Amino acid sequence: MRMGQAVEWTLHSCLNLGWVDHPVSTARLARLYGLPAAYLNKQLQALVRAGILTSVPGPHGGFRLARNLEHVSLLDVVVAVEGPDSAFRCTQIIRHGPGGRPDVDYRSACAVSQSMRRAELAWRRELAARTLADVAADVTRQNPDAPGHIRAALAR
Repeated sequence: MRMGQAVEWTLHSCLNLGWVDHPVSTARLARLYGLPAAYLNKQLQALVRAGILTSVPGPHGGFRLARNLEHVSLLDVVVAVEGPDSAFRCTQIIRHGPGGRPDVDYRSACAVSQSMRRAELAWRRELAARTLADVAADVTRQNPDAPGHIRAALAR
């Protein structure tokens, strides 16, 4: 399974927004990591549509968290950016293979499909169990100065 780079960008953006108490423009967030602002903005808008961020208009506007970090799972962000579709798509190719039958729904009868769905369910459960607050706590444990550095970089 491969996620797009926007997942990494939006996860970091959410963590950074969790460490400031004011809206931050896309341009400022993008400059932190040398990202293209227009593409980052598109991804942040997806988080607004998902209710993870809010967009604040005006000269001192930008984005801020709509919910506390404790109430945003990693899965929430992944689904907002990548969409809700399953990573594995069973196209029922065995229907056309030796012994395949057109009257069987192989999406539920195929051992490959069942295995892939179980694996994806485990992956989604793990992402759902971890919140952005959990990740922020890990970051702070590994680098206690990180929140202060972000606050300084994003100061108005």
